[in-house]
Amino acid sequence: MTTAPPLLRFDGVICRFGEVTAVGSQGGGGISCEIAKGSFVALVGASGSGKSTLLKTVNTLVHPSEGRVLFGGEDVSTLPPARLRRRVGYVFQGIGLFPHFSVAENIAIGPRLAGEKLPPERIAELLALVELDPGYARRMPDALSGGQRQRVGVARALAGGPELLIMDEPFGALDPVTRDALGRKVRELHDTLGLTTVMVTHDMAEALLLADRVLVMDRGALVADATPQGLLAGEGGAVAQRLVRVPREQAERLAAMELRGEERG
Repeated sequence: MTTAPPLLRFDGVICRFGEVTAVGSQGGGGISCEIAKGSFVALVGASGSGKSTLLKTVNTLVHPSEGRVLFGGEDVSTLPPARLRRRVGYVFQGIGLFPHFSVAENIAIGPRLAGEKLPPERIAELLALVELDPGYARRMPDALSGGQRQRVGVARALAGGPELLIMDEPFGALDPVTRDALGRKVRELHDTLGLTTVMVTHDMAEALLLADRVLVMDRGALVADATPQGLLAGEGGAVAQRLVRVPREQAERLAAMELRGEERG
């Protein structure tokens, strides 16, 4: 029985900007790892660790200085941009809706650039997927809340029926309640639509709760590759465990506060 090839593969990827190496170890080695079809992978690390730069090599917003990114076995640098954008949905860090386009026009922008017009029925279907009423199609982005705008961003990323969904800090600008709800919705869509998802986040709690696999970056290098259960059990090394310690200690402090409140009561 042969093993299916990975959907996404980073093969010795190094990204340099002048004298700065944003992706790649100080010793000169590039990042190499494989992401299986159907997996939900969180890419975690402190600000400046290189995680967003690595993610952007997938849809060629950043071109590696060395190495290759393979999508479905093909080097992304050789794929026609319109074809690549159709197969890879991208949710931006800053939401990134066009302010002078309606919600419907924002959702349809990717297929339109590929020469396809999305019918109103498809727009309504995409809005329903992210739990927005079809009537939102006529609204402008400035009439929406931050959470609603990011739901539209997710709908836009799904408009082309992608195989891969990549998300760069998709919930960072949202309040905690909205962030939690939208994270749960994205995980649900990942499962129901059969997606492969790679999400950049600096929030280890979010990574542990949403992902099947967590990759940890530090100063351009990939320093840990583990399941959430493995990380909680102490795997992954010092950098990963420093990140895990933050939500764990917060949970312990909250539990202690709750206990003290019960004792006073």
